[in-house]
Amino acid sequence: MIKKKSISENVLRRLPKYYRILQELEHENVKKISSTVISKMLNFTASQVRQDLSNFGEFGHQGYGYDVVYLKEQINNILGLNRIHNVIVVGGGRIGQALANYRGFKEEGFAVLAVFDIKTEGINVGEGIKVLKMSQLEAYLKQNYVEVCIIATQKEVAKDVADQVKALGIKAFWNFAPCDLSLGEDVVVENINMSESLFMLAYKYKNLNKE
Repeated sequence: MIKKKSISENVLRRLPKYYRILQELEHENVKKISSTVISKMLNFTASQVRQDLSNFGEFGHQGYGYDVVYLKEQINNILGLNRIHNVIVVGGGRIGQALANYRGFKEEGFAVLAVFDIKTEGINVGEGIKVLKMSQLEAYLKQNYVEVCIIATQKEVAKDVADQVKALGIKAFWNFAPCDLSLGEDVVVENINMSESLFMLAYKYKNLNKE
């Protein structure tokens, strides 16, 4: 049972890393794993691994470690990946199309249903994904249950588009526009700034061989 206490953002952001490692271990038919081995795989300390996981329950046994499948299933439940989340993409440019066509989302429980843009010409997405105009958004959301909106528009319109989608009842946003969106405390937003990540890569590369 998940403990009723505040969990830090840093701990929450490490959970997907544990989940990914456990997926790989299950695929390799590994049955059990210790916190020490997990720590080496992720460059954490073993005590950090045990402390992180203990925030959500007692999943391991002293002298045995963790059952890989069981722990993966528990983290799956904690992250809310134990069911399908319906997703729409707003912005049918290259990034929007790439996200809509990424097959890995469905494998992780995120089903992209439709892509919306002002113009629909030239938007190529996989079978089963609808391409619709923004003018159809309200009617579509009234007829279809959607939980997540991916924002893949230009910076100048991202906030207005997100506000429009929020007003129609969507509470979770994954933002790929080159700006940070703040939409209020009644919704959740994950801002993905690819330029910032690239800048960090450039910095790390520049200082790779420095003392």
